[in-house]
Amino acid sequence: MKKLAITFFCLAALQGQAQFRLSRADSLRMDSINKLTQQDYKNMLQQLGITATRPGPSGNPQAPNAANSDETKATPYTTLPDPLTLKNGQKVANAKSWWEKRRPEIVEEFDREIYGRVPANVPGVKWEMASVSNDTVGSIKAVTKRLIGHVDNSSHPAIKVDIQLTLTTPAEARGPVPVMMEFGFQFPAGFRLPASMQTPGPTWQEQVLAKGWGYAILVPTSYQADNGAGLTQGIIGLVNRGQPRKPDDWGTLKAWAWGASRALDYFETDKAVDAKRVGIEGLSRYGKAALVAMAYEPRFAIGFIGSSGAGGAKILRRVFGEQVENLASSGEYHWFAGNFIKYAGPLTPNDLPVDAHELIALCAPRPVFISVGSPTVEGQWIDAKGMFIAGVHAGPVYRLLGKKDLGVTEMPPQEVALLNGDIAWRQHSGGHTTGPNWPTFLQFAERYWKR
Repeated sequence: MKKLAITFFCLAALQGQAQFRLSRADSLRMDSINKLTQQDYKNMLQQLGITATRPGPSGNPQAPNAANSDETKATPYTTLPDPLTLKNGQKVANAKSWWEKRRPEIVEEFDREIYGRVPANVPGVKWEMASVSNDTVGSIKAVTKRLIGHVDNSSHPAIKVDIQLTLTTPAEARGPVPVMMEFGFQFPAGFRLPASMQTPGPTWQEQVLAKGWGYAILVPTSYQADNGAGLTQGIIGLVNRGQPRKPDDWGTLKAWAWGASRALDYFETDKAVDAKRVGIEGLSRYGKAALVAMAYEPRFAIGFIGSSGAGGAKILRRVFGEQVENLASSGEYHWFAGNFIKYAGPLTPNDLPVDAHELIALCAPRPVFISVGSPTVEGQWIDAKGMFIAGVHAGPVYRLLGKKDLGVTEMPPQEVALLNGDIAWRQHSGGHTTGPNWPTFLQFAERYWKR
């Protein structure tokens, strides 16, 4: 399975661009994964009493059922759920009411209907230092630690779960340093990213080290596979002892976020890390996971959310680009709780009790940077405006907690950054990558981390 740790994102989004070829053995394993995924998806539909779901639009602009990219047709909804109105209709008047009443309501609805619940009996993790090496990253001397988080599987020894994490810090640091942690891919040997995902100049790792900070790479597929077949394996399968999920059990995004929290547990024990200044970053589906991790884990100090789209920072009610029907299909349902499938069946996205602006609001008062690429290079599937609108509508919660919102309600031109508030925004001119936005994000983060 290690050779298949590359996600379906890389196989689909990079098809025809990346120089990558599956062996016959890998093709057979992929066929097996697809078959098991369909079986698990059918099982969940049966649990929900759903016989069919609505198909989602195509990401191919030339297809007969292409996703909408016409802004005049994007907002059939008239209202969004109000993050500052309690379920009983009363308005949230102060921070105390937000923390004690409204925020728990929003968390419960995300848990039940979208991302699923983390079980109470998740086992502990014991971290092992696999190796320590002296490196040079660019021109900067650094120390790299390779760590393995062994999950206690004594409750079900048939399933073994290990978390892969690397941590790199400046060799000449005089004390604990801030760390940016990325949800990273594990590519097969010989895999090369397409040109649209490569950024000239120093890598983001070099830029982080140049600040005197450290960086970490967490491989989420090391502890939870990115497919429906993996739901009876990994950390989700371990807790369920190899049995299928219930409709409100956690999905893969929540499991990936759980792993990020366990990495934070390790950082709190490492004297090279300032554990109160750790940020989380991710792109695409890992951008979704980064936002979920930021929303649910209060120890993350800052979030860099890259092109997360639907299921991340994009308003789900918008009819533009990827839709709920795509997310609830057999290709992506595993990211979410089984209950989420209902909104592509008997219910619609307008029936959702919460939306993406409230997920961003759960990050408040901590800073969040929303990143996206050019619609002509990255494409319209991500729905940049849908993410910007979510940032705008998260603003009232930030203001309630004494912080600043985006500062505007109209989406700015490409490459015009909004950095004055605690919610930040920038649309770069590149493709499906956070690369061009790293310098701007680091400028934003330095406001909070500069001593």
